[in-house]
Amino acid sequence: MNDKAYRMQGDAERSGGSGNRGTSVITRVQPKVKKPSLYRVLLLNDDYTPMEFVIHILERFFQKDREGATRIMLQVHNHGVGECGVYTYEVAETKVMQVMDFAKEHQHPLQCVMEKK
Repeated sequence: MNDKAYRMQGDAERSGGSGNRGTSVITRVQPKVKKPSLYRVLLLNDDYTPMEFVIHILERFFQKDREGATRIMLQVHNHGVGECGVYTYEVAETKVMQVMDFAKEHQHPLQCVMEKK
């Protein structure tokens, strides 16, 4: 589907329908595209999930390197919450579900949430 719309307006239309055949004007109409809302994916601290497991989550689901994952894990540990990334709604929702399912599967109470940026 073409993202540009065109409108053609002939002389007859402009002159009130006199039937005059002449040149036409083509006007390009740009559709207004709204940027999607973004959502922060956050990990919440608890007293039971091992730090190494949190690092593994960050590497596996958020493609963080070891240093970046450790930095976020320490943010979660020291401040109670850490940002894993910012995504569109569907991507953020998927990441939250993946983390929650993986944590549950490994019997950890780790919580992952999303909030509008």
